Amino acid sequence: MSAMSATSTSVVNTAVLKTEFRLLRREPGALFWILLFPTLLLVILGAIPAFHDHEPGLGGLRTIDVYVPVAVLLGLIVGGIQAMPQTLTAYREHGVLRRMSTTPVRPAALLSAQMLVYGGAALTSSLLALAVGRLAFDVRLPQQPFGYAAALLLTVLVALALGAVISALSRTTKIAGAIGSAVFFPAMFCAGVWLPVQTMPDVLAEAVGYTPFGAASEALNQAAAGDWPGWDHLGVLVAWTVLLTAGASRWFRWE
Repeated sequence: MSAMSATSTSVVNTAVLKTEFRLLRREPGALFWILLFPTLLLVILGAIPAFHDHEPGLGGLRTIDVYVPVAVLLGLIVGGIQAMPQTLTAYREHGVLRRMSTTPVRPAALLSAQMLVYGGAALTSSLLALAVGRLAFDVRLPQQPFGYAAALLLTVLVALALGAVISALSRTTKIAGAIGSAVFFPAMFCAGVWLPVQTMPDVLAEAVGYTPFGAASEALNQAAAGDWPGWDHLGVLVAWTVLLTAGASRWFRWE
């Protein structure tokens, strides 16, 4: 009986995941901002001739080189902070989660499917940015691929955990949008969208390094250059993931 129950649960969870994937495919706006916008921004920046000059202040790198990790992070920020919370809050606001309690589907299965779908979309966006950076602008691929993958995975987890906290604190989609926007712009700054972390004053760069996406930017830059990401930056990502996950678990309500 337990084996049959486990099989049934697995089938239900798979069905929920497929449904959420189909629903995301029908959201062109979300797909654009998660999948295409980061790479489009990279292409626009790559069209600036000065961004192809080697800069002594960047350790001999070109400006376009340091913006590839920024584009990688941007897809994760959009997917975790803005897209997923809106969907989860809408489900709760419209009673979808409450109605699930009368079916074999459990809300936890929906939450897991949401994280897999949006996490997968964000990772796809990151790979697209890396590919376009390499093919269009001759940006080197990460020289420490395993370290880069570890930092990227931790960044996905912290982005989703932050999105779960936003969902937990939001009673309506309007509130989720407001909180998401309030978090979105500081997150982009810390990721280096307006000012690459390498060019920040030392005190500011050190402070940004304690934020989730500032630490992620530093870790990705180190791995891209061929070094293993600093354990201090990876530790910041792990600490934020644990804290945000604990907060989301404490504050999240299905109804």
